[in-house]
Amino acid sequence: MADKHPYPYTSGSASLFEIVEHLRRKSFPAAGVDAATLKKVGIAPNNESYLINILRFIGVLADDGSATDAASKAFSQHKDEAFQRAFGDLVQNAYKDLFALHKDESWTLDRDELIHYFRTTDGTSALVGTRQARTFQALAAISGHGDAPPQKATKKPAPKKANTKKPAPKKKKEEEIQGPTLVQPPAPLSRPRDLGLTVRIEINLPSEGDQETYDRIFKSIRTNLIDAD
Repeated sequence: MADKHPYPYTSGSASLFEIVEHLRRKSFPAAGVDAATLKKVGIAPNNESYLINILRFIGVLADDGSATDAASKAFSQHKDEAFQRAFGDLVQNAYKDLFALHKDESWTLDRDELIHYFRTTDGTSALVGTRQARTFQALAAISGHGDAPPQKATKKPAPKKANTKKPAPKKKKEEEIQGPTLVQPPAPLSRPRDLGLTVRIEINLPSEGDQETYDRIFKSIRTNLIDAD
């Protein structure tokens, strides 16, 4: 990438702010800074080589990943203003052709002007030229010329609320809730009062009976059948 496009770039400028802040707080590791170092701290995932190329281009890192003398002096500055001036000198020296053309106005050129410069200088595409412009603007902001991107707020997980609700009772079987079904006996049929009844009585009178016997038979019939309530 560096051979084809002399001016380095990265897809996102936030990683530049992260690595600079990290090196200011933690200092440079004795083994140097390389892609493995960035992976360990979680900076520029899958874009580590692009970020290393930028740091080498502006003179922060030597070819072996160690800090250059100029970088050591810049990153040892405790006050932000002193660091920004020293870091700005590194950027200005790296982009000397741009500053030779636009002088100190280079720091505040708008993005379209920067894209035009990088595309005509390196013959890059619109996409690469845009990324080169954004990279320079990020370096300018770190140098005190421009605003740094807002930091993403880390969302803390919401505390789990205690479950004060009583667990719902398990559904019981229908027969357990309602109880056994009582079978009501059928209501007795009422006998209508106007029910008529016809009784046919066949009487065989004894042939040897007398009048008194016949009278007793008919009297018994009247008493027990006809006049009975």
